[in-house]
Amino acid sequence: MQLKRLAITVKGRVQGVGFRYFTEMQARIYEITGWVCNTVDGGVEIEAQGEVSKLELFLEKVGEGPALSQVTDIQFKDIPVLETERNFDIRYCS
Repeated sequence: MQLKRLAITVKGRVQGVGFRYFTEMQARIYEITGWVCNTVDGGVEIEAQGEVSKLELFLEKVGEGPALSQVTDIQFKDIPVLETERNFDIRYCS
């Protein structure tokens, strides 16, 4: 099993619409580890790690977002895998 980890930035109407909880639910469905948090500029930051095929599906769902959201931009880049990570968490970033 080949793991990949992404740093993801999501912009649009993504705060106050359940986006972090939606992301956490999708992470559980696709067996993704990592974390999600709101940013001070109104966006959402995610680090997500998993099998490449599941990570692609997760990224597609995040790009759609929950019903009340409106994703206007999503950017991602590869970052180093964290071998010991086992969970996906909602964080409260500043």
